[in-house]
Amino acid sequence: MAGELPFEKPLVELRERIKELRRFTEEKGIDVSEEVMRLEQKAKELAEQIYGNLTPWQRVQLARHPERPTTLDYIRLIFTDFLEVHGDRVFGDDQAIVGGIAKLDGRPVTIVGHQKGKDTKDNIRRNFGMAHPEGYRKALRIMEQANKFGRPIISFINTAGAYPGKAAEERGQSEAIARNLRQMANFGVPIICIVIGEGGSGGALAIGVGNRVWMLENSYYSVIAPESAAAILWRDAGLGMRAAETMKITAPDLLELGVIDGIIPEPFGGAHRDLQKQAENVKKVIVEQLEQLSQMAPEELIQDRYEKFKKIGAYATL
Repeated sequence: MAGELPFEKPLVELRERIKELRRFTEEKGIDVSEEVMRLEQKAKELAEQIYGNLTPWQRVQLARHPERPTTLDYIRLIFTDFLEVHGDRVFGDDQAIVGGIAKLDGRPVTIVGHQKGKDTKDNIRRNFGMAHPEGYRKALRIMEQANKFGRPIISFINTAGAYPGKAAEERGQSEAIARNLRQMANFGVPIICIVIGEGGSGGALAIGVGNRVWMLENSYYSVIAPESAAAILWRDAGLGMRAAETMKITAPDLLELGVIDGIIPEPFGGAHRDLQKQAENVKKVIVEQLEQLSQMAPEELIQDRYEKFKKIGAYATL
């Protein structure tokens, strides 16, 4: 399978050996079924050993997998009647952010999310999911419309961070992110945020101020990418693995710290192994959380959001 990760290499090689034995059986007519069964059992045990004991760095690698489901994949598999909205009405249409109106089991909702490409050409067009200011202003325009008409907001987070280029800074990157944080905090509609891959820095938080924040099992959420943190702390970006271990950026760590509200399980081997199953897992959480939040008045939703983020980073004086 294309896109295999370094830590999966022993398993890939074993599976290739099994394929070779099966081809040998078909071509030569020699029965090696016992050897195949032995190797298949060994492959199963190896897979359980690898995926059952993933390190933080391995989870980061899975979060970045080129075949990992994107926002548009989830929109296609979970929602119906999606109508995409383009442009920020100020500068242009940033395709690193997608959003619009759709229906969830017949109920109108608003969706925003980062969008990475499926290949090199698409990734360049979408700037590898790293939004410019106009992307966040587009997202805000879509969410303000949702607030005006009382539609719940579903946010899919998947970015290494907001684009740090000169042009983005000239057009007000930090101001655009800050405005999103302020406005989202005051929306009187339910907001559900899901980290589906990378959750990097203010670029992720700019569409991440929700009443409920969930993460996929093999995603990460952090103030900075591990490599960037390593470059700052130890002057060596190659120590990203060490930084990932230290920073507590994986879903289990963040659930324990109270930063997120829950973890969405992934199919064995990662979300890219079974898109349909992964979409079902995500939809189940969205429906359940939306049912709970829909019982709350606008003022209660705002207060709920305030209390949620107030608890993050709370400290006690002695």
